[in-house]
Amino acid sequence: MDAHAPFSEKQSSPRGWRPERCDRIALVLQGGGALGAYQAGVYQALHEAGVEPDWVCGVSIGAINSAIIAGNPPERRLERLHIFWDRITSRKVWYYTPDGDIYRKARNIASSWMTTTLGQPGFFQPHATNPWFSPAGAKTATSYYDTMPLRETLLELVDFDLINRKKVRFAVGAVNVLSGNFIYFDNARDEIIPEHVMASGALPPALPMVKIGTDHFWDGGIVSNTPLQHLLDQEDNLNSLVFQVDLFSARGMLPRDIQDVMARHKDIMYSSRTRYNTDVYRRTHNLKTALYKALAKLPDDQLSADERKIKAELKKLPEIAILQLIYQQTAYEGDAKDHEFSGTSMREHWASGHDDTRRTLTRRDWITMPPDGMGLVIHDVHREQEAA
Repeated sequence: MDAHAPFSEKQSSPRGWRPERCDRIALVLQGGGALGAYQAGVYQALHEAGVEPDWVCGVSIGAINSAIIAGNPPERRLERLHIFWDRITSRKVWYYTPDGDIYRKARNIASSWMTTTLGQPGFFQPHATNPWFSPAGAKTATSYYDTMPLRETLLELVDFDLINRKKVRFAVGAVNVLSGNFIYFDNARDEIIPEHVMASGALPPALPMVKIGTDHFWDGGIVSNTPLQHLLDQEDNLNSLVFQVDLFSARGMLPRDIQDVMARHKDIMYSSRTRYNTDVYRRTHNLKTALYKALAKLPDDQLSADERKIKAELKKLPEIAILQLIYQQTAYEGDAKDHEFSGTSMREHWASGHDDTRRTLTRRDWITMPPDGMGLVIHDVHREQEAA
């Protein structure tokens, strides 16, 4: 076991390490394009500590990372994540970048421009005909890029038969283009194929909508970029330790120029108010716990049939601990950070996720289930630093 892992072998099980009274370890991954390497770093730190998820759920790039994790046995997951991220960031931008934010910002702009004009290896490539010059109804008329390279990459790196054997719960979020309804493709009820993952990452107008059956789908981030709600909506009463990994921070600095404005707008739009949503769920969950305690003080013969039913349901409320990890933007990244796919930036994002998770795992008081009857608790290493 990794020397920095805060866990002893006594806490291990055939499913990997888990706290006492924990029925499920979940990894929930937000969308964010090139920033998704941060999530790969998070998984590496968990893997090194012997923490393997029973549940992976993602949107957009989080869906791709989730598929690679769920679609491989634990001993191959990290290798496959490296192959994916090394492949899609393999193009050289500059062979030498002088030290300093101004040079790095210029290099990142060049990198994002190359993505716009050339696409990314193993991910997406420009259509031969620009959509503005394509007739309505043509395959090239509704997006700028073709994602068939991603399909080939997924078939190479993901064992969809393994996903569909349901050893790990897997779900990805997408939006129905016609109805506007948000939907999760979940291996608990759906036979997962590459198109489900591609649909979750089909962000318009850049990437094409994906047809599944008779319906067409776009990126789930259009409606909600944070798939935590899908887990919280489950009525399976499983005590859960949840690693919520976000790539856009709802909180930030006051913009100083137009690039800052565009970056801040993107952060607010795609952060999906994760902290607000988890705070609301925590209050609701804890109110249910308080209601059960109140009903438990009364004999059953003084309760109506409906009240007894409510009491029985509330007795089974799970305990949930959410560990919030949010990527922290560097000064030189700007608004193109989600489509700046250079190898240098990828390695920085990966290292940031790895470091944040290692620090989080050292908090023994966080990586435990809440006391019985407490409901839901949320921990955030970055919020703690802000408070300090």
